[in-house]
Amino acid sequence: MTRIVKFPLNSTSKLGFKKARRRKKVDLEKHGQLNLFTAQEKEAKVVSLSSRESSFERALQLDEAHNFSLAKEYYQKAIENKESVADAWCNLGVIQSEEHGFSQAIDSFTHCLKEEPRHFEAHYNLGNVYSEVGNLGLAKIHYELCIAIEADFASAYYNLGLSLALANDYRGAINVLLKYMDLTPESEHDNLNKLIKSLQETLVNKAQ
Repeated sequence: MTRIVKFPLNSTSKLGFKKARRRKKVDLEKHGQLNLFTAQEKEAKVVSLSSRESSFERALQLDEAHNFSLAKEYYQKAIENKESVADAWCNLGVIQSEEHGFSQAIDSFTHCLKEEPRHFEAHYNLGNVYSEVGNLGLAKIHYELCIAIEADFASAYYNLGLSLALANDYRGAINVLLKYMDLTPESEHDNLNKLIKSLQETLVNKAQ
């Protein structure tokens, strides 16, 4: 019979999905490339762009207002208009995940990664989806990829720790959760300490 770790109450909930925001533009001049626009031309471009709200920006507003049905439509429009395509796919996947459309969500996050393979939110969210459907192996891979890209993203360590614990890798889970502890305030550690203690006790019982 499979051994089941009894986690302390309220400590086994995964930390939630992460929405993507518009990425900052790379400053070409800082990277040794001549910016061909004069200051006046740059100012004109800013005015012309800001005068029209993008489909992606509208989708974010609707998303944050919990109008998910319309937000999905605007994320699709953003993709069609080639506006923040990777982020639009990612956020569309988050909504689909929260609606339990997991196969659709996996497809959307995969499209996001085709556009931007190092999109850390997509890797993190894919980890959450695979964990939700019970594929702990793929969940682990995507959490680890997320951490490789964004080493200080604490939520990925927490969810990776839970996935390792559920896969009976208790020692690995403890090590990852200790890293999560290093990245978070002490005020958030009560349940975490109970969880780590439970895992340590399980390791001791296994060794006996």
